[in-house]
Amino acid sequence: MKILTKWLRAYLPELSVDDLRLAEDLTLRGIAVEGIFDLGPGNGSLYEMDITTNRVDAMNHYGIAREVAAIYGVALQPFDLALPAHKPAAAVFPVRIEAEDACGRFTARVLRGITITDSRDWFTQAEVDTYFKLLEQKKISSAVDATNFVWLAMGQPTHAFDLDKIEGGIVVRRARKGEKLKTLDGIERTLDPEDLVVADHAKPLALAGVMGGWDSMITPATKSVLVEAAWFEPMAVRRTARRHGLHTDASHRFERGADFNAAPVASALVSRILLAAGGSIEGDLVDVRVPALEARTAARKPIALALSEVQRILGATTDADGITDATVEGVLAALGCMLAPAATNAWSVTLPSWRLDIEREIDLIEEVARVYGYNRFANTLPAFGGGVTALPFAQSESALRETLRSAGFHEAIASTFCSASDAALTAPQPGLVVPLGNPLSEEAGVLRPSLIPGMLTMVAGNLHRDVSDVRLFELGTVFSGTAEKVDERPALAFAAAGLLAEQSPLHPSRSIDFHDLKGVVEQLLTRFQTRTLYFDRFAPEAGLTPAWLHPFRSARIVADGTTVGWFGQLHPREAAARKLKDTILLCELYLDRLYRLPLRKPAAREISRFQPVRRDFSLVLDQSVPWEQIDAALAALSLPEIVDWRVREVFRDAKLGARDYSLLLGVTFQAGDRTLRDEELQSYQAQVIDAVGKAGARLRS
Repeated sequence: MKILTKWLRAYLPELSVDDLRLAEDLTLRGIAVEGIFDLGPGNGSLYEMDITTNRVDAMNHYGIAREVAAIYGVALQPFDLALPAHKPAAAVFPVRIEAEDACGRFTARVLRGITITDSRDWFTQAEVDTYFKLLEQKKISSAVDATNFVWLAMGQPTHAFDLDKIEGGIVVRRARKGEKLKTLDGIERTLDPEDLVVADHAKPLALAGVMGGWDSMITPATKSVLVEAAWFEPMAVRRTARRHGLHTDASHRFERGADFNAAPVASALVSRILLAAGGSIEGDLVDVRVPALEARTAARKPIALALSEVQRILGATTDADGITDATVEGVLAALGCMLAPAATNAWSVTLPSWRLDIEREIDLIEEVARVYGYNRFANTLPAFGGGVTALPFAQSESALRETLRSAGFHEAIASTFCSASDAALTAPQPGLVVPLGNPLSEEAGVLRPSLIPGMLTMVAGNLHRDVSDVRLFELGTVFSGTAEKVDERPALAFAAAGLLAEQSPLHPSRSIDFHDLKGVVEQLLTRFQTRTLYFDRFAPEAGLTPAWLHPFRSARIVADGTTVGWFGQLHPREAAARKLKDTILLCELYLDRLYRLPLRKPAAREISRFQPVRRDFSLVLDQSVPWEQIDAALAALSLPEIVDWRVREVFRDAKLGARDYSLLLGVTFQAGDRTLRDEELQSYQAQVIDAVGKAGARLRS
């Protein structure tokens, strides 16, 4: 935003520092001046400023002047709000707030006999014409210029209605379904029942806090004006503005939290400008408030503040006296706080209505430090009296990272937010999605219930930039619950697409497939001690498979009877929606469940000096008998002399039967303290044959 030092100095007649020093001191106190432009003799400088969204009070000249007054301890010139005597009104102008959750205050002042001109002597006399030229602010008419001057001066949006076009009185309400409003940009808009509008007794007049209406705008023929200054709830304004694709100066300020008590001041300033060319005030200022919203803003409870706590948190300063009670009182009083003694060197601090970002004692301490100057604190190291304590699952997390990196995956970090549609698609528990109260966009409107949306975005970003082989993983936090109670859980997601390098010279590379991903999953899970581990899937019509997975190329991961994750190919529907032509393989693990399992501790044993003996068993199995069943049967033998077993070959032939297949099982026998004798080998072979026979296999004849 643009700030004129000439305008600042009009509010600070005692300010003596030059513009360069002023810019440096403001920046050191968090009111960042990004650029300084000399405007010539007598015009001062133009500051390009970067004001953070929580400091809406500083998004205007008077707010910056207040900060300067606090920094240098100079007097801040108050606004001149003197108005001519008003004429009595036959009746109080009717104003009613129906949407009490969205409008906390509405003021209305009736002006009669007003002359609307393109320019007026008032601007020249008060040097406002110079301000507008230096800011390159276009002058439109006396009414528009008056409202623009006020928001540039003090940051409070106002609006002027042609009173003769208002039927009855003012009602602040939600729009009715099907209502239409032509806004000042000339566009006729169909209103949503959630839109907040300023209306009369017959029709809507304006989108509250966003933009006025065409039919009630000020024209050169206007003689009677209704000056409106109000306070609207930030989210109500934001939703209305986003729904209609509007972002105005008014909505920018209301969305960030305006000053509840600024409305009467702004109304007086606008009225003063309009009355400079003639006219009169009819009746008193109409001021309607909603006590519940006033209690949340201008009438917040005082905060207790102790000098000892200020000194403890802020520490030593380069000044010998340090931060004293006079320092605290001087800074906070200059910022608009009211301090009442609560005890020795302790206060009860009443907050100013324009500082909604201050909520706790620590916020007040931060204000003291900021205005006092961070550069005036001594450089000290923080005290530390303990040791570094690792998180309970740090070793498990490290094991996962190590395994995935060794498998060729690269760690990535995605946004914590996702769209509502992605959340509905990937949430493990439908309906338990946490919406954001003030989302940055529709694509980032909820806290992610799964890591899959971010993983898909990163994979798509790589593939769309011609990165043919993608291997990514993310360790992060996912969220579920409601806006009132949010549960956070650790999760892991990884994805792969593209070619898989092969060691064979006959097959140098091939596309990664489902079984490759399954192998990575098995590598990860073997790092944990499990009694049972298996993969299964459900029929598509059961509706139990996550919607982001291919119904026939996916599997559930079950460890010790608990579902710890899912993996498989991305659903073709989702791939098409994201314009992904490659086969995308994904896995998500629920780490809060997996971390309940202890890590498998590596055990080393002495290499035997005695000769190993390998025996092959040619088995015939029914197609319904998987390898896992044979593997489990051999493991159950618990014979120390059986050191290895694996599948050597799988053979299918019509001679075996339509449902049978042949499997060549290789078993290695070895003892650590002796050479195995023939009779021992025969005994072990018999036990192997018996075990696989019980598992559903028979020796091939």
